[in-house]
Amino acid sequence: MLAKSSVPDYNFHTVPLICGGTSIRKVYGNTAGLGAGTIKRLQKLYRRRLPPREIITPDLSRTLARLSFDINRQLGLLINRSGEIERVIVGDHRSILIPELSPTRGHRGRLRGLRYVHTHLNGESISEDDLMDLVFLRFDLMVVLEVDKHGGAHRLLGAHLLPENVNGKGWLLLDPLPAHEQKFDFLQLVQSLENEFARQQALVEVRGDEDRAILVSVTSAPRAEAEASMAELSELARSSGIAVADRIIQRQQRINPKYLLGRGKLSDLVLRALQLGVDLIIFDQDLNPSQVRSITDFSELRVIDRTQLILDIFAQRAKSREGKIQVEMAQLKYMLPRLVVKDDALSRLTGGIGGRGPGETKLEINRRRVRDRIGRLEKQLLQIKSQRGQRRGLRLRTGLPTISIVGYTNAGKSTLLNALTNSRVQVGDRLFATLDPASRRLRFPRDQEAIITDTVGFIRDLPKDLMEAFGATLEELRHADLLLHVIDLSNPMFEEHIHAVEETLGKLDLHLIPMLRVFNKMDLVEDEDYVQNLCNRNGAIPISALNGDTLRPLVEAMADRLSLVPVEGRSQVSEIRSS
Repeated sequence: MLAKSSVPDYNFHTVPLICGGTSIRKVYGNTAGLGAGTIKRLQKLYRRRLPPREIITPDLSRTLARLSFDINRQLGLLINRSGEIERVIVGDHRSILIPELSPTRGHRGRLRGLRYVHTHLNGESISEDDLMDLVFLRFDLMVVLEVDKHGGAHRLLGAHLLPENVNGKGWLLLDPLPAHEQKFDFLQLVQSLENEFARQQALVEVRGDEDRAILVSVTSAPRAEAEASMAELSELARSSGIAVADRIIQRQQRINPKYLLGRGKLSDLVLRALQLGVDLIIFDQDLNPSQVRSITDFSELRVIDRTQLILDIFAQRAKSREGKIQVEMAQLKYMLPRLVVKDDALSRLTGGIGGRGPGETKLEINRRRVRDRIGRLEKQLLQIKSQRGQRRGLRLRTGLPTISIVGYTNAGKSTLLNALTNSRVQVGDRLFATLDPASRRLRFPRDQEAIITDTVGFIRDLPKDLMEAFGATLEELRHADLLLHVIDLSNPMFEEHIHAVEETLGKLDLHLIPMLRVFNKMDLVEDEDYVQNLCNRNGAIPISALNGDTLRPLVEAMADRLSLVPVEGRSQVSEIRSS
């Protein structure tokens, strides 16, 4: 894990401590140019055992300062709460690089269980890089040991994280302590911090084993548009069973191509995650693979974007074999460019003719397996598409018209289907509550009948891979005689939802099919004149799918629209569309 990005061309080595022929401990960092005697002096530091309540003993402070002064390089110690030195790190004259550490111990969102003590040779105080290390690596305590001009230990400067920001900062700088006399109880400080962090984290309401997440939007869009998009992301998170701990919107004209948001803002985000006990960050914008890796390299947080969240919801909701195949294929296509490995040792060393050459790497094997799996799933979807075509042909031969219900997710499509056909299709007040299409027979008062189908809901910027995967399902829309566009009138963003749905229909070349707009949830809007004006302006019919008395005008409008297509000509229209 990179902690000091300001060190160019750093020569990174590990030197083992040999004891009885066994490698026990390592000295980490830039050991090039150090003599064997110096290496042994560094290795002996591992034998030190500190009283747990002391930050560092005066004797160890003097030894560390003298060593650092003699080699003219910064030295660092990672010390656990039992007083054991876990790592000795060597830097250069002005900086030090912390090697990658194991994941945070104990409960999620807590401190790491390590304090970091390192030397400064030029009288510098705690630097900005030190504070970034404190945040990104979640140290119990960041300590700078000042080395005087004679190689002695002068004083200790410390900083620790705070459970709540104070004056806009999430850390506290401690008063300097003399290196030779430390009246400071380290364990008491850490325990009080852990207790306060736990108290803050308990304020976030969660159910059972729900994940906690912080939602992040980095955009140049107007504030109102960004907040509306963030509200939708919150609903998506809730639909996926995720508790939203906080929402952060950063508006900036130029998006950081590496981290999406600036490094300082990223440190604030990591600190906020620690304070709230969060280990998941959800971005409202789509992240490319390099951005995901850059963000995760600087933190131990899981990072996903809006597309991945939608795919996760679809994976939870898919019940039928067809739906599961479609979702799996979309997930694999999304994952394929994001397959990366960090360790070159994962490659197979044999390969090629006679076993020569580096062979096929683990990454290439994984990618090939994913492509093979996608190919098998595509074949299965082609079979499903053929089966759907056969069933559709049977329906067309009956001469019954087909109505397809479309609309933004959670607009009430399944509820309307149940109300019109006395069905019991699963419904829920959440986004993408139902995925699998359902068809029912609808009888009109004029002794007419039709097949009415509920389809998967649309959403703004529907992932391309998901659109392709659900092509077999959306194919049903091409053979509809009437599209019923259901709109949630109570949603303040309903006009944007109309545009998103009809734009998607245009991309699918479905804009020529007759369409009837339906304003649902009229009972949630008190101003009747406002509702009527909206209906007149948009050519829509107001209903409440929960109130059967409001459905008669809709049923009559559907019957009138369908009567415009003669029964004997209806199959011909369908055949033209299918071609």
